[in-house]
Amino acid sequence: MDNISIISFYKFIKILDLEKVKVKIEKICKKFDIKGTILIAPEGINATIEGFQDNIDSFLLEFKIDKNFSDIEPKYSYSKKDSFNRMKVRLKKEIVTIGDTKVDPNKYVGKYIDPKEWNEFISDPNTVLIDTRNAYEVSIGTFKGAINPKTKSFRDLPKWIKNNLETLDDNYKDKKIAMFCTGGIRCEKSTSYLVQKGFTNVSHLKGGILKYLENVPKNKSLWDGECFVFDQRVSVAEELKPGTYVMCHGCRMPLKHEDTLLKTYIHGVSCKYCHNKKSPESKKRYADRQKQIDLASLRGEKHIGSKPKSSIIIDRNNNE
Repeated sequence: MDNISIISFYKFIKILDLEKVKVKIEKICKKFDIKGTILIAPEGINATIEGFQDNIDSFLLEFKIDKNFSDIEPKYSYSKKDSFNRMKVRLKKEIVTIGDTKVDPNKYVGKYIDPKEWNEFISDPNTVLIDTRNAYEVSIGTFKGAINPKTKSFRDLPKWIKNNLETLDDNYKDKKIAMFCTGGIRCEKSTSYLVQKGFTNVSHLKGGILKYLENVPKNKSLWDGECFVFDQRVSVAEELKPGTYVMCHGCRMPLKHEDTLLKTYIHGVSCKYCHNKKSPESKKRYADRQKQIDLASLRGEKHIGSKPKSSIIIDRNNNE
């Protein structure tokens, strides 16, 4: 049985004393041996954390004593091994980076569509379905018929919207637009952005892809592929079961099993996406790091070092 519980949650809410909230959360995490990442910003909180189920339950009980967070709805998944090495609580300008602090989901946001109603909603031929995630995420799975903006990071999405949606005739702003992302947080920002730009019929998947995979049976699912997640699981499949992808530790791209059989793949060093983009010095540095990880593993220890710099940026501030 998978004995490690992984939860993700977020909430857009005005936070004035960031440092006070940070210290309080760090104490709770330490008390219940919680690992993962929690981002705190003036606009709210964004978290993905793990621990044994009893510890997660205790964390939530104590965390929710604060009335500002009493109504959070965490999304659960489970694993046989750790997905995080440590606990990080960080202060940020945004909990999900769209690059425009004027976008405020606390004031404007699209309509929420329940996962059980999502299939019917997006099956309407008049619905414009947009995947708000980045290209490397979309590459391993998405909803059938969804538009892929092919962004490298979430902050690229406003430019895509300007070039592909805002430049169309004014009637397009009344089009039925449906957006989705991993856990819902990026859709809060992207639909808020559209509403503030004058779009009148904007909706998004409540709880994101993770909630959809949790609640919609495989035989009724319109999801095609796996869902990228921002931790060591790399991807999840239907019912949030662990996926089949691994990650290149040289560039952080998700890889299929057959990708690891190519000559360009060197464990911990490179893959087909980055093999020709790295200098010999970089490859040697990654190889030395992997050797230390392997030696630590043989000793039954964890190697906690800095992640290698990536030629392909994966924005973990968008962790959901």
